Amino acid sequence: MTTITTGVLLMRWPLFSAVLMFLASTLNIQFRKSDYAFLAVASSGLGIAAALWFATGLLGLTAADFAVMWTSFKEVMVEISSHAPPEWPMVIT
Repeated sequence: MTTITTGVLLMRWPLFSAVLMFLASTLNIQFRKSDYAFLAVASSGLGIAAALWFATGLLGLTAADFAVMWTSFKEVMVEISSHAPPEWPMVIT
């Protein structure tokens, strides 16, 4: 019984985000047909947010992981830019 309960608790967020993606897509279609551009854009944003939530949930990423990835990205970009020539970027006049 504990296994089934744990499985339902762990699967509810991906299922909920999948339902949100479906609803956002359906709403987007209806809003575009009715010429409600702002609401169509808002529902698209909701769909994108739900898709990102779904993907990060499947990959097991957390907010702490994003902080580590950002720090790593920043260090790599500083390292790359330190090897750039001093006249870069050149302004062409």
